[in-house]
Amino acid sequence: MSPKQLLESYFNSVFEADLINEMVELGTFKSFKANDILIDLDDLISHMPIVVNGAIRIMREDDNDGELLLYYLEKGDTCAMSMTCCLGNKKSNIRATAETDGELIMIPVKKMDEWLAKYPTWRAFVLTSYQDRLDEMIRAIDNLAFNDSKSRLKNYLIEVASVNKSRTVNKTHAEIAYELNTSRVVVSRLLKALENENFIEQQRNMITII
Repeated sequence: MSPKQLLESYFNSVFEADLINEMVELGTFKSFKANDILIDLDDLISHMPIVVNGAIRIMREDDNDGELLLYYLEKGDTCAMSMTCCLGNKKSNIRATAETDGELIMIPVKKMDEWLAKYPTWRAFVLTSYQDRLDEMIRAIDNLAFNDSKSRLKNYLIEVASVNKSRTVNKTHAEIAYELNTSRVVVSRLLKALENENFIEQQRNMITII
């Protein structure tokens, strides 16, 4: 499938035809593999990514050099924090890592302001993206502030399985601990408790939600 066909397959009902043509002409398509780092901390961001296929997790570093999962990007999503860095000519304060294999299109930052004035659908897309990512970050903060560790882990497993369009989570205990900014020992103990509650089944590096 050509780049234009990939865009039209999802965005045909979202963007004007002229805008899609400009995206194809000026954007850069990039394939990625699971666990590729697509944007790293302190990178200068000159292009805004829009996910065409696959899923990307967005992480934020804390004051103790740990990281916390903020949200996932899926097909049709863009990263509001990347847009903010683009428009403000700032270094990245997030790390974007591929959760699955996929593809994205990188839009030059110089076109963002022009398209905001030129295309109503682009303006709506940017504003909606900001709102969606803000809602997801609020849910992440609420989860961290108000839920106990077991509830946080359950919500995490459900979200990861949903992003992967599956009932399984193919991650080690250490990887889960890293994304939840906790210890592997705590994660292992909580997973065992969830298994005893018949919420999950565990195999080597694979967790299945029952």
